Amino acid sequence: MQDYEKGNGPATLAKAMTGIRGLDEIAKGGFPLGRTTLVCGGPGSGKTHLSMEFILKGAARFGEPGVFVSFEESAEELRQNFASFDLGIEKLVEDKRVIIDHVVIDPGHIVESGEYDLEGLFVRLSEDVEAIGAKRIALDTIESLFSGFGNEAILRAEVRRLFQWLKKKGITAVVTGERGEGRLTRQGLEEYIADCVLMLDHRVSDQIATRRLRIVKYRGSGHGGDEFPFLIDREGISVFPITSVGYEYSVSEERVSSGVPRLDIMLGGTGYYRGSTVLISGTAGTGKTCLASSFVDAACRRGERALYVAMEESTEQITRNMKSVGLDLAPHLGKGLLHFHCSRPPLCGLEMHLAQIYKLVQDFEPSVMVLDPLSNLIDVGTSREAKAMLARLIHFLRTKSITALFTSLSLSSQMQEQTEVGVSSIMDTWICLELVRIGGERNRTVHIVKSRGMNHSNQVREFVMTDTGVELVDVYLGPRGVITGSARAALEAQERIQVERRGREADRLRALLDGKKRLVEARMAILQAEYEAEEEEFRRSLLDAEEERESADDLRDVMARIRKSE
Repeated sequence: MQDYEKGNGPATLAKAMTGIRGLDEIAKGGFPLGRTTLVCGGPGSGKTHLSMEFILKGAARFGEPGVFVSFEESAEELRQNFASFDLGIEKLVEDKRVIIDHVVIDPGHIVESGEYDLEGLFVRLSEDVEAIGAKRIALDTIESLFSGFGNEAILRAEVRRLFQWLKKKGITAVVTGERGEGRLTRQGLEEYIADCVLMLDHRVSDQIATRRLRIVKYRGSGHGGDEFPFLIDREGISVFPITSVGYEYSVSEERVSSGVPRLDIMLGGTGYYRGSTVLISGTAGTGKTCLASSFVDAACRRGERALYVAMEESTEQITRNMKSVGLDLAPHLGKGLLHFHCSRPPLCGLEMHLAQIYKLVQDFEPSVMVLDPLSNLIDVGTSREAKAMLARLIHFLRTKSITALFTSLSLSSQMQEQTEVGVSSIMDTWICLELVRIGGERNRTVHIVKSRGMNHSNQVREFVMTDTGVELVDVYLGPRGVITGSARAALEAQERIQVERRGREADRLRALLDGKKRLVEARMAILQAEYEAEEEEFRRSLLDAEEERESADDLRDVMARIRKSE
C-alpha cells in the first residue's frame, strides 16, 4: 500500500479515517495509513477507548477488519466493558470482522537467556491478521512488554522490528503508552515508532474533571496543534475542534418570531434574523426565561426543532412554570421538536460544557437554541474564560445557521450597558429587561439596546406576564419618569374617564349645534315662505297694472272710433 496518494497537486499523505467524531477533522482526515500512531496519556485519559473505537469503527464503517491486542485486560473483560457503548462490539466479533486477543506478559514465567526476541508475538499477530484480513491493529499498552523483560536495549530493537513488520504489511497501527515524567511515554517510544502522536489528558481543576486531546506531532501532514476537549458517552468519543471555527459562515435575510408579537414589531416588524445571536439580560425575576420559552414555543409551532440548555432548572420545573404564563411546552417535547439539556455548571469544566453542546447540536440538529443563563458559567471559570468559551460557541452556532438566544443574569439592580460575562459586544441583538419600582410596586420593562441590521424601536415597553402569554404594553412618562403597574393602570383609568367626559361634552355640543341648525333651518323656511308670499303679491300687482293699461288702451280705441264717425 502506498504511503502517498498523488493527484493533480502535490502528493498528500494517505490517511485512515478513525470514525471518531471531531478527531478526523483536527487530524485532517485521520491517522497515517499503513503507519503507526502513538496514543499516550495517564490512567483514565481514554487511551484504551480511543484505540478500541478506532478498530471497531474501522470495521463497521470503512470495511477495514481490525485486531485489538491487549497486554493487560482479557478479551472477555474488554467485550463486557465495551458492550455498554453503542459500538456493536459483540456483532463485529461474531462476524469475525474484529479479533480481540489477550497476550499475557508475566515476568514470573519468563527466563531470559541469550538473544531474546518477540518472534512468538510476531507469529501470534500474523495469525490474527491473516484470519480476518486485518487492515488495522491496536496494541494496548506497549509498556507491558517492558515490564516483562529486563534487557531494554534488545526489547527496543524488537519493538522497532515489530512496527517495521506491521508497516511492510500495510497495516495501520495504534499503540497506547503510559505518560512518563518529563516525556510523552515512560519508555520514550515516540522517538522511534510513531509517525503521529496523540496526547490524552485527564485533568482535575477546582474539583472539576476534563478530558483533553492534543496532536503532538504528525509527520507529513498538517494538523490542529491546540488542546481539544472530548467526551466519552454511549456513542463513543466526541472531540470538539474548538479552534477550527472561524468567521466563514453565511447570513440570512429571513426573520423568525420572538414569540411575542409586539416585541417582533419593536424588532422591525418580523423578529430576529435567522442564524443570529440574541442576548436577553436582566436581574432576577425580570422574565428572561419567559422570553426564552416564548422563543422556543414559536419555533416549535413552526415545526422547527429547538434545543433548550438549562443551567438552573429541570425540564419539569420549566414546563410547569411556563404553564402559568400560557405556554404549554409539553406537546413539543412529545413530538420530539423540543429537547431540554439540564446541567449544573459545576458538574464539568467550560470546555466540557462546550463539547456537550457541540454534540447535542450535531445529534439533534436544531433550528433554534437557548442557553439559560450563560452567566452561571462564571461559577466554572473566570469571566475571561467564560467569554472565550462563549465566543467559540457563538461562532460555531453561526456556521450552523442556528438562531441562538442567551439569557444573562445581571447582579446590579440598576440597568447597566454591560453583562456579567461581557459577551454583549459579539451578540447581534441585545434586549434588556429591568425592574422599575414605583408606587410601592416592582414592575418589568423591556427595551432593545441594539439589533444589528434592522431598524428597531428605541422605546421602553412594560413587560407583562399574563395567563395567556407574554404581552408588551406602552409605558407612561410622568413627572418622575416611567410609570408602570397600578400607577399606569390608574393613569389609564383617569385618561379613560377624561376621554368619556370629553365624549359626553362633545355629544352635548353636537346636540346643541343640531338644535341651532334646526332652528336656523326653521327660520329660513319662514323667511322663504314670506318671500314667496310677497313675491306672489308683487306678481299679482303687476298683472293688475297690465290689465288696467290694456283697458285704457281699449277705451281710447273706442273713443277714437266714435269721434271719427261723428
